[in-house]
Amino acid sequence: MRLSLRFIIPLVLALAGLAYAMVPLVDQLTLQWFMRDLDTRSTLISNTVQEPLADLVRAGNRTRIIRYFTGITRDERVYAMAFCASPQDKPVATLSLPKEIRCADLDKFAAPSEHLLTSDQGPLHVTVKPLEAEGVFLGRIAIVHDMSFIARRTEETKKYLFYFFVVLGAMVSFITVVIAQLSWRGWVQGMRALLRGEGLLRPSGRTDLPELRPIARDLRALIRDIEAEHRPRDEHQMAWTPATLRAILHGELRGQDVIVVSNREPYIHVRAGEIIAIHHPASGLVTAMEPIMRACSGTWIAHGSGSADREVVDRRDRIPVPPEKPAYQLRRVWLSAEEEAGYYYGFANEGLWPLCHIAHVRPTFRTSDWEYYVKANRIFAQAVEQESKSKDPIVLVQDYHLALLPRMIRDALPAATVITFWHIPWPNPEAFAICPWREELLDGLLGSSILGFHTQFHCNNFVDTVDRLLEARVDREMFNVSYRGKLTAVKRYPISIEWPPSPPLVAKAAERCKVEVRERHGLPRDQAIGVGVDRLDYTKGIEERFRAVERLLELQPQWIGKFTFVQIAAPSRSSIEQYQEYDARVRAMAERINKRFAAGGGYAPIVLKVEHHEPPEVYEYYRAANLCFVSSLHDGMNLVAKEFVSSRDDDRGVLVLSQFTGAARELPEAIIVNPYDTDQCAAALHMALSMSEDEQRDRMRLMRGLVGEFNVFRWAGRMLIDAAGMRRHGRLLERTAAADSLPTGTHRA
Repeated sequence: MRLSLRFIIPLVLALAGLAYAMVPLVDQLTLQWFMRDLDTRSTLISNTVQEPLADLVRAGNRTRIIRYFTGITRDERVYAMAFCASPQDKPVATLSLPKEIRCADLDKFAAPSEHLLTSDQGPLHVTVKPLEAEGVFLGRIAIVHDMSFIARRTEETKKYLFYFFVVLGAMVSFITVVIAQLSWRGWVQGMRALLRGEGLLRPSGRTDLPELRPIARDLRALIRDIEAEHRPRDEHQMAWTPATLRAILHGELRGQDVIVVSNREPYIHVRAGEIIAIHHPASGLVTAMEPIMRACSGTWIAHGSGSADREVVDRRDRIPVPPEKPAYQLRRVWLSAEEEAGYYYGFANEGLWPLCHIAHVRPTFRTSDWEYYVKANRIFAQAVEQESKSKDPIVLVQDYHLALLPRMIRDALPAATVITFWHIPWPNPEAFAICPWREELLDGLLGSSILGFHTQFHCNNFVDTVDRLLEARVDREMFNVSYRGKLTAVKRYPISIEWPPSPPLVAKAAERCKVEVRERHGLPRDQAIGVGVDRLDYTKGIEERFRAVERLLELQPQWIGKFTFVQIAAPSRSSIEQYQEYDARVRAMAERINKRFAAGGGYAPIVLKVEHHEPPEVYEYYRAANLCFVSSLHDGMNLVAKEFVSSRDDDRGVLVLSQFTGAARELPEAIIVNPYDTDQCAAALHMALSMSEDEQRDRMRLMRGLVGEFNVFRWAGRMLIDAAGMRRHGRLLERTAAADSLPTGTHRA
């Protein structure tokens, strides 16, 4: 024991010295990392605001510039923004701009080493960027970030570093003592055997010590949890693939099955005469989740809506999918026509959908629809119970159709980890308060362990809604909601698509796609083509898109006869009156525009295809098009934009993208437009059609790099990693509670 202490004491002192010596290094590295992050954020903000800010500067409207800057500074880290036309001018800035920043002194912040500013408000990071429009220098933008969060995170890093060395020292000391004791005991027993004449060799016997088993078991569990909690993960260095997801599932979550629940199913079986056809629904949700399930090999629970769905399932209502190479189970639940009409078409799509989308359609709420909505959510909850292979499954609940499901799962399976993702926007509290069952919906969603949205803006709206309408404790720093004794983490997870795209989708060369699409529609070989891909939904801005095409031909008549816009519009919710009216308006507008510009030569500027298209057909149009126009009036993310980018391995094509999509925040290299501004959209179409191949290549490569890095596997992986962290934390709390409950002086066997 004395020898052990002679070794342990210097070891502990050495570890303490090492920890003390590393503190300045940690401070320096942390500061460098965050400075690099803030430089990148400032560059992104500068690139994003160039075009709209240039318009405001040329208009000379200081009030609108300040209002625009104020909107940007709502970000928790952006402290202030300013614009200086020349060193002699006063800055046009937000009220929060520090007095130390003047137009005449902006040059001193230009060097990377001079970005730090110490003011009365604390440490600030200042970046100065030029503002240019069409090659003309208009002035400079100053972007100021609040750096107070760095101190908080540095303290957390120091704390974890200290804990790491404490645990490491304790573990090394404990192991040293155990080894020394076992070695001493073995040596003494050997000497006794030798004195008894038994020699140094003795028959092999039992060598494990029963009294050490509980200690070893707990030690192994503790080491596993500590390693998992503090294992470094640099997401930028990870290659996010199906294999990465499987590794997370089997490593972080120890191989547990994943259950996905959604209203829409990934494969629909439809009877066509004597045969059964298989359709892929036109859905961003399916586009995102299907590759995840192929990677995770779990169970997907969905409403069976196809005319032949019942014919192909087994006695437990399951069918392995995909058909060509089964990788997971599709479990179908059944709803009567009345239940589907009330739950899906009624409450979900005449009530919640227009409530959450600012698309100028009045939401309709009926008590009978609400009752069917509750009943349908219970049916899905029962299916989750039946498909759960353990008491603590991981359940991914998808979208607004199933807002009550998280609470129902929590009541039936208290140990389950429920991750709910809300695929559409979340409105502000005033708008959401219109719903007569607002408290019930919030209660249902707060049954989730994690609740995800596309953007931080939607997270903020949800937390504000809870704070306004429920008796709940809201932590705005950690973005947690404590309700009914349980925590729900509200997090931002921008959804994406599979990367690289499935080989069959891009098997046909882009040049061949162009030839075949033009031949299919009787177009000349040099005809410019634009494409739009949407459900026929009033939130997608198809009417606004057609007006922009019409305005383009009015302002730039050289495109008459040389540009055709192909609109692929999948039929959607055709039993709802608003959708029937929208369908009629879209068809009438396309017909009117085509008649106006026909000019007797059979030219049709708009080709409207209101029919279902399988993914390979859609990708053929993506790859053939000169431009893709996404003009959503209000959208969560919009994966069409990312699909178009992923399809263009030829680095050609231009994306024209609505500013009201989540994708606009991630793809600033697209031409960002306000779909309500017809002239701006027409100008964007002309710019896209006239863009040089070099500029197309530069923009497309940047966008493809982002979509490739931030793909759907990363989206799902981040949610699963967060879920694994919550489960580890829960296990540690349970262990601590169990230990505290033991009477003093007792030991676990």
